[in-house]
Amino acid sequence: MAESKTVNLTKNAVYALRQKVLHGGLPGGTRLFEVALSEELQISRTPVREAMSRLAEEGLLERAPGGGFQVRSFTRRDVTDAIELRGVLEGTAARLAAEQGIDRESLKEINTLLDRLDGCFGSADAPADFDSYSELNAQFHTQLAGLCGSSVIQRELERVKSLPFASPSAFVLGRPDKAASHRSLLVAQAQHRALVQAIAAREGARAEAIAREHARIARGNLEDAFGADIPGVESMPGLSLIVR
Repeated sequence: MAESKTVNLTKNAVYALRQKVLHGGLPGGTRLFEVALSEELQISRTPVREAMSRLAEEGLLERAPGGGFQVRSFTRRDVTDAIELRGVLEGTAARLAAEQGIDRESLKEINTLLDRLDGCFGSADAPADFDSYSELNAQFHTQLAGLCGSSVIQRELERVKSLPFASPSAFVLGRPDKAASHRSLLVAQAQHRALVQAIAAREGARAEAIAREHARIARGNLEDAFGADIPGVESMPGLSLIVR
């Protein structure tokens, strides 16, 4: 019972600290102090210490000179490299899934998810449901990674996706206007369909190429987010950590 309570406290501390980092409460370069964080989060020092170690493993924190941790800052190159790495890993997962073949039930499940994503676009003159799309898109990419059956690839994908700007749904609203964002999502959804079709047809090379190209959409959205004066863009999770 005591162990379970400790695990829950650590999970709560990880979540609370991650939220503070991603939403600008702790800018890049901020030195973290156990006692102060423990008092602020109203959690004992041991879970806070464990939370900092976990976020360092995720890449959001780094060791500070002289000991302890500080919040990491990222360059634009760091971000594009992380997105590129996600594309490579997802491409490998897609190729392996295609080469191995997937069962009928798994294919049915991921196609059902694609149908739900289609529902986010509504009618021709209705705005897209960006919130639902973002959530379902994350589910699609997690399900896609699982098709290859490799725990190693899935673990490494989760690691790179923990950087917020490398996640599949990062910068969904990165285009300068809603119409442009809508068009970007339509292209992404067409790639989703083509990717699943390639896996089902056991076309490994094609599946890998589509997955890697698909990740490039996030890079384009990132560039637009940096270059456009989009209302609320600064509130995007993790954007405050990127050095412009």
